Amino acid sequence: MAPTVSAQLPTLGDGAEMSTSAERHLGDRIARSLYRDPDYIDDPVLGEYVQGIWRRLLQGARQRGELLPELEAAFAWDVTLGRDRSVNAFALPGGYLGVHLGLIAAVSSEDELASVLAHELSHVTQRHIARMVGRQSAQGPWVIAAMILGALAASSNPQAAGAMIAGGQAVAVQGQLNFSRDMEREADRVGYGVMTQAGFEPQGFVSMFEKLQQANRFNDTGAFPYLRSHPLTTERIADMQVRQQLLPRSAPVQLTMTHALLAARARVLSNIDVDSLRAAAAEPAGGPFATFSPARQAGVLYAAALAASQLRDFAQAARLHGRLQSLVQGQVPAERLVRLLGAELSLAAGDPKRASGLLGGVVAAPAVRAELFLWARAMTQAGQAAPVAPQLRAWVAERPRDAQAWQLLSAAYLVQGQTLSGVRAEAEAYAARFDYESALNRLKAAQDLVRQSGKVDHIEASIIDTRTRQLESLVREQAFER
Repeated sequence: MAPTVSAQLPTLGDGAEMSTSAERHLGDRIARSLYRDPDYIDDPVLGEYVQGIWRRLLQGARQRGELLPELEAAFAWDVTLGRDRSVNAFALPGGYLGVHLGLIAAVSSEDELASVLAHELSHVTQRHIARMVGRQSAQGPWVIAAMILGALAASSNPQAAGAMIAGGQAVAVQGQLNFSRDMEREADRVGYGVMTQAGFEPQGFVSMFEKLQQANRFNDTGAFPYLRSHPLTTERIADMQVRQQLLPRSAPVQLTMTHALLAARARVLSNIDVDSLRAAAAEPAGGPFATFSPARQAGVLYAAALAASQLRDFAQAARLHGRLQSLVQGQVPAERLVRLLGAELSLAAGDPKRASGLLGGVVAAPAVRAELFLWARAMTQAGQAAPVAPQLRAWVAERPRDAQAWQLLSAAYLVQGQTLSGVRAEAEAYAARFDYESALNRLKAAQDLVRQSGKVDHIEASIIDTRTRQLESLVREQAFER
């Protein structure tokens, strides 16, 4: 099918003062801080879900002519997850997108989640961020980066924001991520077109607006920071109501088994205090459980099993997982998620053999990230890491910015006694998260090992020397930027 191009209405991002290369550079700076934030989480299961939606939206934007080739080449188009239970998502300079786990837990379908991601994607493709940052052109790039990070911190933790925002900048920060009403309307219009082009149900956009509108009626208790950075207006709500009237009548959004499991995972991983974990683990024993739909029962059991494991009650986790397996039997996508959970629970309980068995024993290339990483952990934990290293080497060769893959490769090398390779892989994990100073420290430790060792892998030593020089250059660049 030939790509369809939307009617090219004037875009509010046209004429932005900031170039695409400068915007990407600023986005990289902000991303460095996000990757080091304690709330940053690289969860392969949830990451796969969000990335699957994100890739479809990018394709939809290409087909509509919203994502031009030069912009696609210049930007990162990377989605990061935050271990935060507030309902929020945000676009950053350079094509970076942030999603709080609270948003995944709150939506009822992938269509609702796609509506939020499409809206944020449209802020980027229409260059709204560049235009806003251009207003702060008198400020240095690091000041702008700190202001944006401060605004993000303020959305869920006002106290944390104080560490990033200095006195008189607070007013400027408030406006930094608050798009104008015209920009919001344009992101709605373009985002709606992108998500429908990508094959998502338009009802998801409308039902998500209804959720936000309902939260707005209760004066935003703080759980919905998305309402503060993207304030609802009567015009935007009316526009969505008109769109809803134009849609063919459809049944209300139904909670699917797959989304129920993923939302449950997001809830547990974003609520890791003991009281929340105990409440989640006990919910299947409550009276109302029997009245829930099968999808909701599956979500409750998934959350309970994961919470029990985190509380180190592995026997209860195994019992709950057994009940969950019976409930999802015959539903292939849900069965896979439950199997992955079983492997995760087995690893936490110190049973790598069972974990490997649940994954099929050997993960063949090309592997899916979640299966590959769990299998690598199981084999390494069992002291049988020899098959793991080649698989992970092939993975990072194609995806050099996958920090978790480098970390797993480091562990596999160390288990096999390949200390030099293990230290270098650890350095690459730091570099993948833009932490060049820590990466350089590990590479220098590797060089010390080379000097102290009588047996030298000359190829590995040469790679380490080359990467050391590259990282030294990057560290100098970061110091100069400050």
